[in-house]
Amino acid sequence: MEIVKPFVKWAGGKNSLIPQLTKYYPLELKDGTIERYIEPFVGGGAVLIDILQKYEVKEAYAFDINKDLINCYNVIKANVENLIQELDKKEKEFLILDNDARQQYFYDIRAEYNSYTLSEDINVKRASEFIFLNRTCFNGLYRVNKEGKFNVPCGKYKNPTICDSNNLRNLSKLIKNVTFEYGDYKKSESFVNENTFVYFDPPYRPLSITSGFTSYTKEDFNDDNQKELANYFYKLDLKNAKLMLSNSNPKNVNEDDNFFENIYKGFVINEVSAKRMINANAKGRGEISELLITNYEEQSKWESQKNSTMKMIALA
Repeated sequence: MEIVKPFVKWAGGKNSLIPQLTKYYPLELKDGTIERYIEPFVGGGAVLIDILQKYEVKEAYAFDINKDLINCYNVIKANVENLIQELDKKEKEFLILDNDARQQYFYDIRAEYNSYTLSEDINVKRASEFIFLNRTCFNGLYRVNKEGKFNVPCGKYKNPTICDSNNLRNLSKLIKNVTFEYGDYKKSESFVNENTFVYFDPPYRPLSITSGFTSYTKEDFNDDNQKELANYFYKLDLKNAKLMLSNSNPKNVNEDDNFFENIYKGFVINEVSAKRMINANAKGRGEISELLITNYEEQSKWESQKNSTMKMIALA
């Protein structure tokens, strides 16, 4: 099978970070002890897709409070050919238009998308609108206002790929055994046991007042929400599940900010390098440090300890 990619662009998406994140996957994922994988904030699903392509997990569960996103996953999983048909039609109609007509087409789709809400578990029309808007809007953002209306303006792409039929078909096969559910991260609790790996990718804590981007839904994710999530992390740790969580590193702007050290005290806090992908100013898209919090040591340290132990045994 070809390499499968996320079907949407997503603020904070982990596709570019996969080579670094892989180093921090638990060893139990490699040796088959992990039977279940869970993502309580699935977003664009880059880590989910990576794990499904590399490892044999018997079950996988993904949750998100963006109802339209979950609808897309379920449509891709169960009705991918009808979705491809809808997207192919939109792509052909859109690409032959001049810039002014493209703008009009985009805003007509956006108005239609904002005129109703999901009332079914699987809605192909709605999924096609969601993907079209994501592929043609400014910077590939998904953002809504306080009323829950999608409000990103039209982008200026010359030849956007709106219907990636091969990737959609491959993704459909890959996620056929994944359960996608609408709901917040706490909905995952009953699925977690000692043979589970849980990866949390919540809305990041803003590095500054102006850099915050948490509006994937009409609700924001503030410091109290971050603390509540940390308490949930502690709760799942008691179940002996393997846990990994990504977030921003406040020390990028304030060396004395120990917010995450305080709320994740007792866990392993690692740093990884990431590129700031979404910024109106291109000069603000440089490398920064992000945090990766686990309740276990990274693989290289485990391997080093194992090798040291084997050497000691050999020398004894």
